[in-house]
Amino acid sequence: MAIDFELPSDLAALQARIRRFIADEVIPLESDVRRTPHGPSEDLRRELNDKARSAGLLAPHVAREYGGLALTHVGRAIAFEEAGYSLLGPLALNAFAPDEGNMHLLDAVATREQKERWLRPLAAGTIRSCFCMTEPPPGAGSDPSMLMSTAKPDGHDYVIDGGKWFITGADGAAFAIIMARVEGAGATMFLSDMNAAGVVVERTMSTLDECFPGGHAVVRFDGLRVPGDAVLGEVGKGFRYAQVRLSPARLTHCMRWLGAVRRAHDVAVDYARRRHAFGKRIGDHEGIGFMLADNEMDMHVARLAIWHCAWLLDQGDLALHESSRAKVIVSEAAWRVADRCVQVLGGQGVTNETVVARIFADLRAFRIYDGPSEVHRFSIARRILRDDSGA
Repeated sequence: MAIDFELPSDLAALQARIRRFIADEVIPLESDVRRTPHGPSEDLRRELNDKARSAGLLAPHVAREYGGLALTHVGRAIAFEEAGYSLLGPLALNAFAPDEGNMHLLDAVATREQKERWLRPLAAGTIRSCFCMTEPPPGAGSDPSMLMSTAKPDGHDYVIDGGKWFITGADGAAFAIIMARVEGAGATMFLSDMNAAGVVVERTMSTLDECFPGGHAVVRFDGLRVPGDAVLGEVGKGFRYAQVRLSPARLTHCMRWLGAVRRAHDVAVDYARRRHAFGKRIGDHEGIGFMLADNEMDMHVARLAIWHCAWLLDQGDLALHESSRAKVIVSEAAWRVADRCVQVLGGQGVTNETVVARIFADLRAFRIYDGPSEVHRFSIARRILRDDSGA
């Protein structure tokens, strides 16, 4: 079995291009005041997208037919880590959640007409989207089988009722992918304009993270009427399509956050080299040096977990087990790295003097979004116990 960790020349060149782009065009805008309490403003997002478009880097994960670079999952692992080096980088490349995952789902499942109406402008960055699945109690959260929202057939239409929350990007989104239960058929995905009658964005929630445009909202569907051709894929196959979306989407979260904590680590290393205490650089004290060493080991293991899962996805494997494993490994390793970086920086680590505090705050939710670590461990354990191969 051949194992080759050397990047192909085209991916190495793309990595260098994105790294330069992030350094020259994106990081200088991190102090831009065009922000809302819940994330970057639409004006800032569009400016960043224009810069990426001019650099030929917009939506690199999307098919060339829709303006992208058609990167494989392994290619995305390289590109998205570089984009994540700035919290604005994934937004600039139009490779941020939930839009990136929605693009993948639309490309895999949508009809030609749906792709033209929704995917093409989404890939171009002219609109944003949201994915409406999570519900307040007693509805679906980590357990999707508890889905409460309903879609009732009415002639050639469906009428959708239900409540959702933690819906990322809902405020300002042009359209939604909605999961609702059709009686007798099961969970089904629907497409709808967000300005349609019956869609109510009740409020935007106050959260630790501030990196997602539109924040996270509470949304209600109150008699939302959609036509039959608004079904995404087939009736009753919503959970199957959710798996098509979730494995790659949770892995791209891992890619982006690995880039972010690599940035935090670089800031901490630079500080450890410059700051002196007790007669020498603080990095020369084992208490600090060992934390930097642990950071490097955590990031290395995280990267290997990402690359392996990405490779499996490129082989056509759903990689449900491996994506769960990678999600836990990377989210927890990234958290440890960010936490150590705050500690290395001391007082500066809890201020906005560097980007580290913002990375730390934004990162915390990653251990919950796209499945908390506990649910993934439960899923991994069940697969282990089902395995009767003797391995």
